[in-house]
Amino acid sequence: MRAAGYTIAAFPGDGTGPEVVREGQKVLDALAEGGPAPWTVTTYPGGGQYYLAKGREWDPESEAAAHAADAILLGAVGWPGATLPNGDIAGRALVLGLREGLDLYSNVRPCRLYPGVKHRISGEYRSVWSPDRVDMVIVRENTEDLYTPARGRLSRGGETEVAVDTRLITRKGSERVVRRAFEIATARNRGAPDDGVKRVTCVDKSNVLEGCRFFRETFDRVAAEFPRIERDYAYVDAFTQWLIRNPERYNVVVTTNMMGDIVTDLAAVLQGGMGFASGGNIGDAHGMFEPVHGSAPKYAGKNQVNPYATFFAVEQMLRWLADRHHDDGLRRQADRLERALARTLADGGSGTYDQGGSATTREAGDRVAAAVRSEAR
Repeated sequence: MRAAGYTIAAFPGDGTGPEVVREGQKVLDALAEGGPAPWTVTTYPGGGQYYLAKGREWDPESEAAAHAADAILLGAVGWPGATLPNGDIAGRALVLGLREGLDLYSNVRPCRLYPGVKHRISGEYRSVWSPDRVDMVIVRENTEDLYTPARGRLSRGGETEVAVDTRLITRKGSERVVRRAFEIATARNRGAPDDGVKRVTCVDKSNVLEGCRFFRETFDRVAAEFPRIERDYAYVDAFTQWLIRNPERYNVVVTTNMMGDIVTDLAAVLQGGMGFASGGNIGDAHGMFEPVHGSAPKYAGKNQVNPYATFFAVEQMLRWLADRHHDDGLRRQADRLERALARTLADGGSGTYDQGGSATTREAGDRVAAAVRSEAR
């Protein structure tokens, strides 16, 4: 750890974001007990609700803090009626703006099923997949594809006639996200659950789309640098059913931005739902970590939402900081949090409404914080 510790900029955002970030802070505080805190967390306002109140998405000092922080923890953004003049959601600056401004080119989504977590299939809460059959990481390109500002409308006489979204796949964008996927596969201490093989699966639509052909060509070129990692391929339409039918086949998956946006949410079903899905927006110098369930305005202020995605985002953030700064102490803290999360989930009793339980957001956070305190430092 550096002498001054790490700076973490927290942006609770909108809706249920402040509720889950509060619980994430609670867990960080529990980890820091018994010694000098290895990090300082500072909270900054911003998002759609802030835009409605102040006429801006965030303050200049908040943006500067995000750029200067060692890591960013984001709650969620988006609020009904909070829309920018160009039609974008207010709060975009905290998500897409930081992805672009900090060049957070890889969206890294772990997908692991923990014992004690249930799936909701056909309206019923039940376990479908064995926990030891779901353990993968999906790496999504995060800065180009259909999310670039190469889009627009043709309107004549006040009526829109054509809307165009241009898909951009670049060599630079493809190379670096594919390389990130192979580096993750190399660093993982386990391969795919079914055979133990370390492999990277390229998901695309290269049988139809030119951009995907280029992405696959780039995948093959980068894969040659990692001869010990098996390369694998899937068209995205087939992958969506293989993912659910045979999740044990997959170790690390890499794909383009739009396809990744879809398949990562589908993969969340494998780990118990969006309440358990975290994501890291990671570049070469910066990282932003978040629960990916959105602001869920209808649940805001009800103390009901599942905070586990935020806990997993905190764990992912600590591991990224530990790797980036070669900090074994921080890595032990991340291990401690993971053990606490696994034990709390396996014990049951901390299930929120999405798991058929009755625990509140605060109660789930209290139980995880207590489990953290009982784990050896």
